[in-house]
Amino acid sequence: MLRLITSRWVRLALVAAAVAAIVVAVLRLRRSPTLPGAALRTEIAPGPGAAPRSEAEAVPALSPQWPPAPILGTPTADDLKHYATGAYIPRFLTGAPPSRAPLDDATRRRLTRWGAVAVALCLLVLAAQVLETSTFSKDETTASSQGEEYTEEHFLGAGNLDVLDGRDCIPASPGPDGWSAVCKKEAEPERAGSGGGENAPTFQDLVPAPEEQVEGPDTDCAPVVRTPAARKVSPRVTRAVNRQWARIERWLKANAPASRRTLRGPARARTIAVAEAQMGLRFPNDLRASLLRHNGAAAVGGTWPFGFLSNGFLGVREIRDTWRGLCEVDGESEGSDPRTEWWDGRMIPFGSDGSGNHLVVDSVRRDVGETDHEGQMSFTLGGVPIRSHYALLKAVADAMETGGAVGYWKPGVTEGELDWDVVD
Repeated sequence: MLRLITSRWVRLALVAAAVAAIVVAVLRLRRSPTLPGAALRTEIAPGPGAAPRSEAEAVPALSPQWPPAPILGTPTADDLKHYATGAYIPRFLTGAPPSRAPLDDATRRRLTRWGAVAVALCLLVLAAQVLETSTFSKDETTASSQGEEYTEEHFLGAGNLDVLDGRDCIPASPGPDGWSAVCKKEAEPERAGSGGGENAPTFQDLVPAPEEQVEGPDTDCAPVVRTPAARKVSPRVTRAVNRQWARIERWLKANAPASRRTLRGPARARTIAVAEAQMGLRFPNDLRASLLRHNGAAAVGGTWPFGFLSNGFLGVREIRDTWRGLCEVDGESEGSDPRTEWWDGRMIPFGSDGSGNHLVVDSVRRDVGETDHEGQMSFTLGGVPIRSHYALLKAVADAMETGGAVGYWKPGVTEGELDWDVVD
């Protein structure tokens, strides 16, 4: 019968009811019946002329009472007193609750207050659990818990994490030789005209590699027009970028409030998508997250806009317009490595010093470099390599908080404004 009941709680309720019924039955059976009064025993007196009998020969006469005296003997007064108390029955089975004095007002208010506190704490714990589950459950997922679906392991450089956009992957983790990620095995997107099958591109085809350019027009400066499509930024990247911006903002507020006021509000994702479509480039995720925090900076009351390493931070439209202007000045390819030329259209200028020099992000390798209007590009800012826009944010925040430097660039303050000095 119990096998037909699948609910564990229903089974427990049935067992408890059966036990309670057995206890009640046993208690009722243990109640003693009304005991009869003391039976009288008399002896038949001998007739006249008859010799008296000895005590052993005395014949007991029948008792005139009914029922007759018990065979085991008449109970004594102590026995009757002992059995007159009756059997013990628990109070919860008698159905008569004991009378109790009502609680006074002070006690009732105190109980109500503590009860409300207990309910609030329970709700708070429940809300925290729901928030933690919805926020961190995916981040804590491991490849082993997901079964055998996550079978493709990829090793990437810090600047190539955007290659995995749109893939179902375990969040990438840093290692000694770069970043590693485990993804679900799925069909890779086809190139136009590839026809799929054996000619479909492999994952390695999606990772851009340096290409030999031929001398002539810079094709990166003449992109194919395409429809803007706003892309979501990974929450992990957004949290990491926002942490570094929060450190920079705290330092500026405490030391260079004038420069803090030059930071603009967030850019719109649609504006970034339009700029990407017009430039024919994909902004790295960390740069997009940074622009969604601050859409560059602008001079306020004669204060130079906030920037990195003496370069003002450009907004989305300024990035696009600066890129167009540089492509108009130098829209030719020299046939050499585009990273060693004065300018190449695959670069994204996000900083300007106002003298023709710019900070750029390589849209292919994702690292940060600078252009020199009198020379060529360099990807060792201040003499040190900066692997990504996020790495630049972190290096600047570290230098501000510790009094250090980014290469030979050291942040300082002059009359409430951020100032970058060159140190030996």
